[in-house]
Amino acid sequence: MKLTAVQIERRQRAQPYLRDFSHLLNRRHVGPIDTSSADEVLALLPTLPDWPGTVTQQNLTARGAATILNWLSAYPGSGWQQRWLRAGADHGLGWVDSLAPEDTRSAGTRRTEHMQGLAALLLCKTVLPSYDFLARYKSCRLFDRVQLAGSAACFDQIRQHVADQGMSGRHQSLAMSVLARILLHTGKELQDLDLDDVFELYAWDHAREGRAGAGLYTAWDLLAVIGVTPADLPLREALREGPRTTVELVGDYDIRCGDVRDLLVRYLDERRPSLDHSSFRSLAGMLAGTFWADLEQHHPGIDSLQLDEPVAEAWKARLATLVDADGQTRPRRNTHTVLVRVRALYLDIQQWALEDPSWVRWAVPSPVRKRDLQGWSKHQKQIRAAMHQRVRERLPHLPAVADAAERCRESSAALLTTAAEASAGEVFPHAGRRYRRHDRTTARQTQRNQGPAPIIVEDLTTGQDVNVTRLEDDAFWAWAVVETFRHTGIRLEELLELTHLALVAYAMQDTGETVPLLQIVPSKGNEERLLLVSPELASVLATVIGRLRATAAGRVPLVCRYDPHERLTGPPLPHLFQRRVGTRWQVLSPRTVYDLITTVLDEAAVVDAAGQPLRYTPHDFRRMFATEAVTGGLPVHIAARLLGHSSIATTEAYLAVFQDDLIRTYRGFLERRRATRPAEEYRNPTSEEWRDFQQHFHQRKVELGDCARPYGTPCQHEHACVRCPMLRIAPAQRPRLTAIISNLGDRITEATLNGWLGEVQGLQTSLHEATRKLVTLDKTLVRRDPQPVNLGMPVITDRFPHG
Repeated sequence: MKLTAVQIERRQRAQPYLRDFSHLLNRRHVGPIDTSSADEVLALLPTLPDWPGTVTQQNLTARGAATILNWLSAYPGSGWQQRWLRAGADHGLGWVDSLAPEDTRSAGTRRTEHMQGLAALLLCKTVLPSYDFLARYKSCRLFDRVQLAGSAACFDQIRQHVADQGMSGRHQSLAMSVLARILLHTGKELQDLDLDDVFELYAWDHAREGRAGAGLYTAWDLLAVIGVTPADLPLREALREGPRTTVELVGDYDIRCGDVRDLLVRYLDERRPSLDHSSFRSLAGMLAGTFWADLEQHHPGIDSLQLDEPVAEAWKARLATLVDADGQTRPRRNTHTVLVRVRALYLDIQQWALEDPSWVRWAVPSPVRKRDLQGWSKHQKQIRAAMHQRVRERLPHLPAVADAAERCRESSAALLTTAAEASAGEVFPHAGRRYRRHDRTTARQTQRNQGPAPIIVEDLTTGQDVNVTRLEDDAFWAWAVVETFRHTGIRLEELLELTHLALVAYAMQDTGETVPLLQIVPSKGNEERLLLVSPELASVLATVIGRLRATAAGRVPLVCRYDPHERLTGPPLPHLFQRRVGTRWQVLSPRTVYDLITTVLDEAAVVDAAGQPLRYTPHDFRRMFATEAVTGGLPVHIAARLLGHSSIATTEAYLAVFQDDLIRTYRGFLERRRATRPAEEYRNPTSEEWRDFQQHFHQRKVELGDCARPYGTPCQHEHACVRCPMLRIAPAQRPRLTAIISNLGDRITEATLNGWLGEVQGLQTSLHEATRKLVTLDKTLVRRDPQPVNLGMPVITDRFPHG
């Protein structure tokens, strides 16, 4: 089925890490007998391995080839390939029926003759057709004949390998057709092919369908048998894009100012060693694209980092919104992140300029001021609040999700067992529904297929076909993913990196007991850690390992995994979360993990308070694990080690505290504190103690107001209340305080005149404290009885009477 342009573009966007081989589509191949004469070409036809044995068929083929060569000779060109292209023969087969119009035989006879002659010319490599032509040709017989026309020994070696591996006939047939198409298009022998020949066919498939064509992955593996492709590198990994250089990342944005472009490259190279590749690409995109490329677009000719105030403010205003492809605008979510990165660029250059004079030229004031980042803390709190709300909504439903995963696994396994026991065409009941097993194996497929075919049944209730083999496989891995996430709290990347080697045994030093541990390789924080394997987790991992061994000849297959963050392919390892896809084992992709979790959620049918379906991400399980562990009594610093956090503050951000947990925890704290305090502090007071407590508040009354000293404490200022910070002035005593201040001023004057220096110092201290208390009292009185403020509101007058 031919895809639409929109579908192809959607597929291509879903694969952002694939290398671009479109340049290979411009290659031009020429056959080995391109410059031979027509007679020399016709003389080579009888040398074909499958040349017809009868004279009639030989003459028929020779006449058809001669007719085509005679037709091509009428077009200009230095060889048959150029004439083939000039004649437009590479665009399809419409020209076949128009050959030899003077021939009076029937159209069917003439077409048969011309098609057999064309096949012979293609097998002799007189002309090399494009993949577009071969897609329209659709001759399985021609592809089978290619295997006998020059590379028979290599094809025999490949077929022997296929038989040893037990590959299904369908995968073998598709792969052989792919190899035949490559040979017909390139004009090479099988052993002379190179990697670009395979990548060229992939580029054609990708431009036409948005992905590799059927059989190409298997064909790559078969070419490894004869040494054309690397044996330890699958095609899927060979197509992946590796880490890009800084020059390439900055070059994506077509920065016109060469000096600024070189500066950004140099700055990013300085920052690169401390960042993973994913973070580095993000930083390069913000600085080169969101910042400078936007400035050049709106301010052509700009060539300095020192921005004028209007230019900087205009950029910050544009930064606040994003414009979609349809012209719609929406608020940008990472505005503060971009501002922080740009400000860091300027501050780093200023700091480096102190040590390296070559940076001085670019050491200019930052256009991002400190005030521009004032909303950063609020933004972070909003993100944390939203994250906590997600946990509060999803954690109560976690048991239901786990039950749904187990239920899907058991029901799909039971359906597969029942369907496998049923014969072809038999109707059988299961779980209250009726199914009919399909028989989709024809006699030809029975002869070719050497591996187990999937079991497909028809649901008689809905009329839909169900691939129960795939259904059971999806249900199993969905259960394994959910259980591993909720028992470990590991990241998605860490889950996909788990291997059989990660399970290690540890002997306790004090007891000698051996406990299983799960080794988590460094991922986001580059920090390796070990997790204690609980009995529930051990059961899950043992089931996964047993399944892999049962389907892979008693061992866990060695597969390579592509890291989309670092854009690197790892070595072959016994990964735990892998499955068989076609003829090859491969690690689950992140998209597959999301899809598996979604299938479980559809079965669980959990909803939020508004009745909307709840969706879980792998990181939701991580936050729920942290919250459940800490609220269950695990110290937060231990939880930080389990999660691989270098800071406890990071772990605290993961914890969503529920209201009842907060109350319960506080009450438990009070109980623990009371248990450590002397018991006599919690006895009932006697009548005398209660009377003393009440009299204390009467004794605190002083002339100017109240004394705020605690119960059971004596006066520490020897009743010098004006100096005491515990004195609370009563508003009614303000005249009295004013009189005291006036009296203290007179006494200071008298003591100064008489030379009583010691008394002067004491009186000045009292005057200072009394004045300060008067100011405090006045401020309190203003707050209690504020004066009306004229807001300039309009006053309604009788100038415009109602009427």
